[in-house]
Amino acid sequence: MFRLSAAALFLAVAACEDPPVNRDASIPLETVREVDVERYLGLWYEIARFPNRFEENCEAVTAEYARRDDGLIAVTNTCRQGAPDGKARAAKGRARIVDEATNAKLEVSFFGPFWGDYWIIDLDADYSLAVVGEPEGRYLWVLSRTPAISEDALADTLATLKGFGYDTDALYFPEQPPATTP
Repeated sequence: MFRLSAAALFLAVAACEDPPVNRDASIPLETVREVDVERYLGLWYEIARFPNRFEENCEAVTAEYARRDDGLIAVTNTCRQGAPDGKARAAKGRARIVDEATNAKLEVSFFGPFWGDYWIIDLDADYSLAVVGEPEGRYLWVLSRTPAISEDALADTLATLKGFGYDTDALYFPEQPPATTP
């Protein structure tokens, strides 16, 4: 019985283990100066991310943000298992703004009273591309309003991330479905 309990405890602790740090913490992480939350709301496609346990085997990932009646922001992250046409899996959470002067620092929760940092550290003027990170350097997402971005936009984003001290070699680029033409 003790062995079974010890094994269960080990598995539970391993499941909660933080992902590796992929950022030079000696470089201060800054957010953008201002975020118009209403413009930020809506659907975003995940272009790149640092691997993490809650997005294992996820492709065609999207994040959708909407206002809630209680003033918080509804967060719906959807991924497809293994391929862009795989089975859909959604996680629903909530976000709250913690820096009302800029609206660039938020916290997100997907279960209970546990909140994680969600900092908007880069944002195109037209709200077409955003980079979200957190000060520890464990999590990072490159988000776009479209399923793909140009090579130039990607190169610019990677250069910006390197300037923030991020290890861009650690990024994973999920498959997205091909863009459709009307």
